[in-house]
Amino acid sequence: MEEKRNVLVSTCSFRDVKPIMMDLPYPQLQVREKNRTYANLLSNDYAGAVSEMTAITQYISDESRLFCEDCMLAKTILGIAMAEMIHLQKLGEMIFLLGGNIDFSARQRDGRSRMWTPQYLAVPQNAREMLFADIEAERAAINQYQAHMRMIDDNYINATLARIIQDEEYHIMILQAMGRE
Repeated sequence: MEEKRNVLVSTCSFRDVKPIMMDLPYPQLQVREKNRTYANLLSNDYAGAVSEMTAITQYISDESRLFCEDCMLAKTILGIAMAEMIHLQKLGEMIFLLGGNIDFSARQRDGRSRMWTPQYLAVPQNAREMLFADIEAERAAINQYQAHMRMIDDNYINATLARIIQDEEYHIMILQAMGRE
C-alpha cells in the first residue's frame, strides 16, 4: 500500500470563479468598414507586448504560483484572467471584421509583424510584486487603448475599446484592494 503522507493536494477550488468585469453590457461588435490599418493596430492589443494575450498568460502564471499560499487571491487573479479572455475574443472579432488576420502576431506600421512570445511576461517571485506588475500592466493597457482610440476614426470600435478600458480600470481597483489586505 502506497504511503499517503507525502502526497500534496490543492485545496483551492476554482469551481465558482467567474470573470471579474464591470456589470455593464458591451456594445454590439461592428465596424464601419474594412480597414487593415485599424486591424493592425488592434493586433497589438491582441498579441503585442502590451496585450490581452500577455495579460491572460501573466495572470495564469501568477495564479498557478499563488493558489497554495493564498487561494482567495489566486481565485481573484483567475477571474481577472477570464475577463481578459473575453477582451481577447472581442478584439479578435473586430480584427476579423476589419479584414485582418488573427495569428498571434502584432503588426507594426512599417509592415513588419512580431509573433507573441512569453518573453513579454514578468515573472515576479512573490504576491506583492505580482500585484504591482499586474497593476502596471493594466495601466499600460489602458494607455495603449486610449492611444489607439485617438488613431481610430470608427465610433463602433472605439465604443468597444472604451468598454474594455472600464474593465481594466476595475481590475486596477480590485488589485489595489488585494494589495492592501
